[in-house]
Amino acid sequence: MNTFILALEGTGFAWLMTTLGAAVVFFFTKSMKESVHKAFLGFAAGVMIAAGVWSLLIPSIEQAEENGSIGWIPAAGGFVLGAVFLLLMDILIPHLHIGETKAEGPHTSLGRTTLMVFAVTLHNIPEGMAMGLAFANAGINGGTAADYAAAFALAIGIGIQNFPEGAAISLPLKKEGTSSFRAFVYGCLSGIVEPIFGILTVFLAGILVPFMPWLLSFAAGAMMYVVVEELIPEAHLGEHSHAGTLGVLVGFLLMMILDVALG
Repeated sequence: MNTFILALEGTGFAWLMTTLGAAVVFFFTKSMKESVHKAFLGFAAGVMIAAGVWSLLIPSIEQAEENGSIGWIPAAGGFVLGAVFLLLMDILIPHLHIGETKAEGPHTSLGRTTLMVFAVTLHNIPEGMAMGLAFANAGINGGTAADYAAAFALAIGIGIQNFPEGAAISLPLKKEGTSSFRAFVYGCLSGIVEPIFGILTVFLAGILVPFMPWLLSFAAGAMMYVVVEELIPEAHLGEHSHAGTLGVLVGFLLMMILDVALG
């Protein structure tokens, strides 16, 4: 099996789901209800937590031990490096979270729309890396159907949570005065980093095979940073956070089932 082609298919599916979600702007003009938005944020957090554990950290530990190393060292070390990487990007790249009025990062003259797209793009980078590493890891381990099925399970889980994410980008942009078509395009562009970083990661992983345990845990740490920094706090804003909590549980359960059933 061609790992690059399969990785492109998996990450492409995730991007397609973002695009389909962004297309909602052509049929609806109102933003999501607050409770629905919180549920989707929680769902994304649950998917990413489960993916970080089953698809990235556990394989990282297992591979390190197979190579004769202490399993937790690359798992912990890569996890920390991934979180620090996202922290630095958060500090160095100007961005504006949807629903916020104050931008983060360096001062810039960029418009609100661009900054909002930057915020979601930052969120999507570790997802693309995670999918790329899952496919690269499958190829390195012999490329069996079961290995690639586990990689596709991750892509399916991320793709499912990308649909509401696409809508969560395009609808607020439309509400702020952006045309439906431009809001749709911005929603699509926010997700294109997933196949780009996914394929780039597959290429680099082929060169850095001995460091695969570190790379897997690096992606896990980057995703977990997004979960703790952005998704869970935003899913629990306000007095009633049950929707966000249930979203986390459902997302975690779904991703766990996909990984175990297909892996």
